[in-house]
Amino acid sequence: MAKLTFSIGGIHPADSKLARDCRIETLPLPPKMYVSMFQHLGAMAKPVVAVGDTVKAGQIIAEPGGFISAYVHSPVSGKVTAIGPRKDLAGFNQMHVEIEVQGDEWAEGIDLSSDLVTEIPEDKQFILDRIKMNGVVGLGGATFPTHVKLNPPPGKTAECLILNGAECEPFLTSDYRILLERTDEIVVGAAIMQKVLGGCPCVIGIEENKPEAITAVGSSVSRLGYPGIRVETLKKRYPQGGEKQLIDAVMHRQVRSGGLPIDVGAVVQNVATSLAVYEAVQKNKPLVTNTLTVTGDVIDPARQHNYLFRIGMPLSYIAEYAGGVPEGTVKIVSGGPMMGKAIANLDAATVKGSSSILYLGQSTTRHAATPCISCGRCADACPMGLEPFLLKRLYAAGDVAALEQNAAQDCIECGCCQYSCPAYVPLLDNIRMAKAQVMGVIRARNAKK
Repeated sequence: MAKLTFSIGGIHPADSKLARDCRIETLPLPPKMYVSMFQHLGAMAKPVVAVGDTVKAGQIIAEPGGFISAYVHSPVSGKVTAIGPRKDLAGFNQMHVEIEVQGDEWAEGIDLSSDLVTEIPEDKQFILDRIKMNGVVGLGGATFPTHVKLNPPPGKTAECLILNGAECEPFLTSDYRILLERTDEIVVGAAIMQKVLGGCPCVIGIEENKPEAITAVGSSVSRLGYPGIRVETLKKRYPQGGEKQLIDAVMHRQVRSGGLPIDVGAVVQNVATSLAVYEAVQKNKPLVTNTLTVTGDVIDPARQHNYLFRIGMPLSYIAEYAGGVPEGTVKIVSGGPMMGKAIANLDAATVKGSSSILYLGQSTTRHAATPCISCGRCADACPMGLEPFLLKRLYAAGDVAALEQNAAQDCIECGCCQYSCPAYVPLLDNIRMAKAQVMGVIRARNAKK
């Protein structure tokens, strides 16, 4: 069978899937939870509880702050002890609801059983309402509200639903584990989204370095018998899991600069999002749990873990439960080593999109940059067809108009350019700042229209 991949750029970093064989463990509850109101793309959620209120697990504690926003639910039962700013992963103050844990009593109407529910509701609006009310967002990185993504604007039609099971970032294995351990639920979730989108074909793409997952999902698709769903093997190539790269690989279509996937008939969702959709629609369970990997190149193999966590658990609590910060750790990252963000504050809490606590050693230390040798490797590696060396020079010159003309706004911040640079030039750092400048200009221009 042919292995699918995108058409330009890409790199091949080492897998380092050290926790791939570690089954998902459920973390016990800590004494306190800190639930962020800003854990989705768009407007911050608005708290609807007050200090002193008693809440149950799965109860709404915040409502959407705009069209692009999401409901937030209590992950535990307990007492609201504070509502106010608290530092997030990056060290910025964000609004949080602090809950003192007092047991684990769930709100009425939530099905916590493991019974598989395969019959899909006929009413599409019912499905969308369940997804919205249960706070489901994309769990592949961007945390875009899922009910919005599954409801294309007038004149746009979904021709293909693509489920991202690539997990192309080194070290991360949480998606791989749910593909093995929650296989049927993921496939039912795919069928639910397929139903909402009008019955378009669904492709579940999984990288070739996960043969057990490919076999398991393929078997589930055959057994459950939903029409129009198939599994495709993707080549091991970074960033294979990028939204535009998946569309290129599966549909052989390119999203234009400034365009959206639905412009070419595509809707892309992560496999973890599909699991969350299943739980929201079939079990009426809000998105208050997710899976993350505790891993890294300085951790003993026996201390690698995949955990089922509740949203709002302090990272310091998870780290301590997993054995503490390993000796030799130079950097702690949330996410993968390519696109993840350094954790500035271990007292920060997990959010819906948390995917890892990654401990990196001396190998992560940057080399001193030397002058560019004009080799062009960064341009060869860019999966968006950009010229990173040129964008860096334009940023240094302060030429925002030329940056926009050369599509700095299309950078997906994958890090391929910086990874491939033999001169160790901090290309991504410069392009990320250049992109922010260009996006500011574009937003200001659009606001005047």
